[in-house]
Parts: sequence; structure tokens; C-alpha cells
Amino acid sequence: MAKYGDLEARPDDGQNEFSDIIKSRSDEHNDVQKKTFTKWINARFSKSGKPPISDMFSDLKDGRKLLDLLEGLTGTSLPKERGSTRVHALNNVNRVLQVLHQNNVDLVNIGGTDIVDGNPKLTLGLLWSIILHWQVKDVMKDIMSDLQQTNSEKILLSWVRQTTRPYSQVNVLNFTTSWTDGLAFNAVLHRHKPDLFSWDRVVKMSPIERLEHAFSKAHTYLGIEKLLDPEDVAVHLPDKKSIIMYLTSLFEVLPQQVTIDAIREVETLPRKYKKECEEEEIHIQSAVLAEEGQSPRAETPSTVTEVDMDLDSYQIALEEVLTWLLSAEDTFQEQDDISDDVEEVKEQFATHETFMMELTAHQSSVGSVLQAGNQLMTQGTLSEEEEFEIQEQMTLLNARWEALRVESMERQSRLHDALMELQKKQLQQLSSWLALTEERIQKMESLPLGDDLPSLQKLLQEHKSLQNDLEAEQVKVNSLTHMVVIVDENSGESATALLEDQLQKLGERWTAVCRWTEERWNRLQEISILWQELLEEQCLLEAWLTEKEEALNKVQTSNFKDQKELSVSVRRLAILKEDMEMKRQTLDQLSEIGQDVGQLLSNPKASKKMNSDSEELTQRWDSLVQRLEDSSNQVTQAVAKLGMSQIPQKDLLETVHVREQGMVKKPKQELPPPPPPKKRQIHVDVEAKKKFDAISTELLNWILKSKTAIQNTEMKEYKKSQETSGMKKK
Repeated sequence: MAKYGDLEARPDDGQNEFSDIIKSRSDEHNDVQKKTFTKWINARFSKSGKPPISDMFSDLKDGRKLLDLLEGLTGTSLPKERGSTRVHALNNVNRVLQVLHQNNVDLVNIGGTDIVDGNPKLTLGLLWSIILHWQVKDVMKDIMSDLQQTNSEKILLSWVRQTTRPYSQVNVLNFTTSWTDGLAFNAVLHRHKPDLFSWDRVVKMSPIERLEHAFSKAHTYLGIEKLLDPEDVAVHLPDKKSIIMYLTSLFEVLPQQVTIDAIREVETLPRKYKKECEEEEIHIQSAVLAEEGQSPRAETPSTVTEVDMDLDSYQIALEEVLTWLLSAEDTFQEQDDISDDVEEVKEQFATHETFMMELTAHQSSVGSVLQAGNQLMTQGTLSEEEEFEIQEQMTLLNARWEALRVESMERQSRLHDALMELQKKQLQQLSSWLALTEERIQKMESLPLGDDLPSLQKLLQEHKSLQNDLEAEQVKVNSLTHMVVIVDENSGESATALLEDQLQKLGERWTAVCRWTEERWNRLQEISILWQELLEEQCLLEAWLTEKEEALNKVQTSNFKDQKELSVSVRRLAILKEDMEMKRQTLDQLSEIGQDVGQLLSNPKASKKMNSDSEELTQRWDSLVQRLEDSSNQVTQAVAKLGMSQIPQKDLLETVHVREQGMVKKPKQELPPPPPPKKRQIHVDVEAKKKFDAISTELLNWILKSKTAIQNTEMKEYKKSQETSGMKKK
């Protein structure tokens, strides 16, 4: 940006005039804010039944009314000191500041004495901080969270532009000059409540009438307090804070639909704005409030393009530029200190970039005013006093403009340095975190997966902790995916290429860590499930073996000389043989599961323990088979000694029935083919099985051949028992 004219500042008269213009604008805004904020406070008090205030600066000095206001906003009771001394007032105000601090309300350079002394500017600043927190941010917090935005003004402007888009006469670009003609307020209402009034009738009204119409309709049908007075809005530069206050009241009760496209459009407004200014020649008189039927106003101050310049036109153009310059200086001063949080600095950088583009868009307007002043002085139509005054105005305008430009560029440079430093720190932190995590992974890989199931469960918990750490770090990684890279003349493309290479390497390391974590988690889960299944099935088989061993003990300890006990033993042996035939498949399956777990674990100690458990079960199985063979031999010998005719028919029939039912072999369930390598099968003693089958077959044949003889014996025994029973009854 270039300076216009080689001008030097002269003594105080011109400076005073410039300062007077700025002070006049500031006083006007303060008066409007005082009225608007007072109405807002009284609206809150009316809801809680508290008396209204009349003079904000004096009524708030003792702090009691401020505590009343905060009670309604926070919903908590706040004690107040009722004394009338300065000490009581300071205690009340300090309690107010404490409550605001507890609610995270930002206050800058505002102390208790400022409010007690009735400092207008700082009292307004305190009230605006309260309004911004509970009226603006609180109303918009949900949609800001949904859209992941932190700038409430951007959301509000996006909502307004999206709402008023169908109205060709309305083009809202800001929260000041875009609202002076009243069309925008009415458009917001008409878009959501088209039955309330005729849009064509509103267009034909004067600006004051439109503003009064909008405020009245909003109050009557939406319950919105008349915070604004039409005459305070229908000015060249209305108060931004008051308009934002009123718009958030509308936003609170109307549908809150804001799209990402609308936000992006607002973010690109300065570029559009600059293009429009370059394409249009704006006559100086168009800065006056548009009358009905006129085309939408432009936000950029009018430029002076006429060949024959007159003093009045120059003064109007100068005032317009000074008004904008005052607003730009306020905007610059209101920017927060550079944060130490990378995401906040990104937002600050984007906001300031928008501000810098706005400066660029207004540069031609400043240059045009300076050019017009030079043109007036060269025409030779001015008096010496007028020429001196214009010279002073041009000097001060140029100095003020240059100061704002330089300060803005310095802030941009500081933001750039802070952002790059924070992002560099982010990269270093991620690299350090990855190094520690990679070392952590190497240590985890070097350790066996667990000697037993509780050890494996502990590994799962430790791995879950690693997953949680990855999820926490993911937030920072996501931030790096939206890095802001500024390429300037000093760094060039080589710095960008270096940064991209660094990001790519970190990305590859991050991906490798995530992939390993996921794969190991799946592996641990699979092992845990299989191992748990193995242990549960082993417990069931052990319980089954114990039960069968006890059943066999009863057979071996029974009295084979007693035909009834012998009959029961026959049934038990038949059932046991059938049960073992069916259970043999379970033993094979346990062997396969054990081999699967062992292969996945790759832990010799755990594999040895599982093999030992499997061998122990196999030995118990083989022992049970051998004992079954021995018991069958004993039963066969006992039957031979006892003789056929002494076995009751009833017991034998029941034994035959059970044997016939139990000996029917059920089809084995088809097992899935084992994966390579081929798994070891549990060894079953083939010779013992052949002996068991031979004994069982021999026993069954003998029982079937004895069926007729036993039936006769049973009938004799039955008649004998009946005769004995009859004798006892007699």
C-alpha cells in the first residue's frame, strides 16, 4: 500500500477537527448503546418483577442493580451490601466481577472503581461483555457447536444473508450500514412470517417508517422488545453492537437454519466486495440514505471521480472516509491478543486476513479523497484558509490511514509467526509422541502374549489404554490436517515442500501405529475368545469324567452276587459306553482348539501348559476306558457264576431296553477342516477300544439269549410275592 502525497502534519487546528469528527461518532454510538443496553436491562427486570433503571451510569454505580441482573441471568441468589458508602458499593461491584469471572465472561481493563465512579465507556464495556455472553453467545452456542464455528458474528451474518437472499432489494454485508434503510429488518421478518404484512407496501415506505414497522411487528407478534429506536438506526453509521443485540433476539425466536455454504459465502465477502468496487463508479451523493425505490447501497465509501471538484463534495467524501476509518480502527482495536492455542490463532489469522482484505478494498476510496483534495488546491478557487484546512485534513487522513495499515501488517506478521511456531511445535510434539509410542510398541512386541488367560486379559487392558491414547492424539492429528501454510518471498516453495515432506513422513508413521494397534487388538481378542472357550470346555469335560468315574466306581463296588445290583450294573455299563462314544468327539475338538490357541500365542510356556492339560484329560479318558473293560469282565464273570435263571425278568427287560436305545450310534457332527499345518489329534488307545467293544457285544448277546428263561423266572418270583403278600393281609 502506498502513501498518497508527500504531506507533513501541521499544528493543532486540523488535528483538532479530525479528532472532533472521531469523538463525535464515538459519542453518538455511546448514546445509542446507553439507550439500547438500558432497554435490555429493563426487559430482564420486568420478567423478574424488579423495578427498572432510568440512568444506567448512575443506577449501576452501587452494584446492587448489577447483582440483580446477574441473579436473573445465572439463576442463583447473590448477597448484596445495603450500605450507601463507597466501600459498600465497591464490595458489590467486586462481587459482580467475581461472578463474571466464575462464568468465564471476558473483561479487559475494567475494575470496580471504574463502575463505582460511573465511567461511561467502561460501564458500557462491562454491560456489553454481559450481553455478549448471555444474549449473543448463549443464544447461538448450539448452532455454533453443530457447525463447529467459533465466530458468532459470522454465524449471525450468514443467517441474515441466507434469510434475505430472495429479496433483491436487500444485500446485507455488515452490521452497520446495511440496516439503515430498514429493508433488511423487514425482510428477515417477512421471510419467516410472510402473512404478517405486504412486502411491496414496505418497499414504498421511508427508512424511518420501515424501521418502525419492523420493530412494531416483531414486538407484537414475536415478543421482541423494542431495543432500537428508528432514528438511531437511520443514520450514516449506526451502532454495530446495538444491531447485533437486536438481531440475536430475532435469531432466538425464528428458525435457526444456517448452511455451510452461507458461512463460506460470508468468508469470501471481502473478495466479492473488492471486485464490485472496481467495477462500479460510485457517485458521492449515493452515500446518503437511499430513498424509496433506489438500488441497494454499496458498503464501500464513495470515491470522488468528477473532473470539476467542489468543496462540498470533497467534504462529504472526506467525512465518509473518516467514518469508515473510525469503524476500521475500532474493529482493529477490538481484536483479541494473540492466543497461545493453535486453533484460536488460526481463527484469529483468518479474521485478520479478512480485515486486511477490507483495507485493500477501501484503499482506492482513501486515495480518491486525497486526489480530490489535491485537485481542489490546484484549481485555484479556494481561499488561503480553505486551502490550509484541506492541506491539514489530507495530512491527517494520510497519517491515520498509514498508521492503521502499518499496525495491521505488523499484527498479520505476528500472527503468522505465532501460527507457524505453534504448528511447528505441534509437529514436534507429534513426532515425539510417535517416537515414544513406537518404542512402546516394540516393548509390547518383545513380550510373550501371556502365560495364562488372566495375563492375556491384562494385556488386553494395556492395549485398550494404547487405543485410548491414540484416540486422544487423533484430535491433534486432525488439527494438523488443516495446517495453515503461508508462502512469502523469504520462504518460497522450498519451505512448503519441506513441510509437506515432514507431514508425509509423520502421516506414514501415524498410519503404521494405527494399523499395528488395530491388528494386535483383533489378534488378542481372537486368542482371548478361543482360550476362554478351551478352558470352559475343559472344565465341562473334567466334570463329565469325574461323574463317569464315580458311576464306574459304583459298578465296581456293587454286590455282583445280588441279581438286582447286577442288573443295575449292566445298565450303567451300557449307558457309560454310549456316553463315551458320543463324548469322544469333544475330546478331539478340544485338542484342535488348544493347537489353534498355541499357534496364535507363540508362547512356549503357555503351549506346554495347554499340552499338559490335554495329556491329563487324555490319560483320564484312557484310564476310564480301561476301567470300563475291567468292569465289563467282572460283570460277565458274575453273570456266569450266578446263572441265568436267577436274574429277574423285569430288571433284564429294562437293561435290554436301555441298551437297545443307548447303543444306537448317533451321527457325528461334521467338523470344519483344520487349517494348515495339520493339527495333532488326541491319541485314543485302539486296543483298549477293541477290547471294550468285544466285551460289550458279548455282554449284549448273552442278555438277549437269556431273555426267555429270565421271563419264566420273573413270573414265578412275581406269583410267590403275591401269595406272601396275601398271607400277610390275612
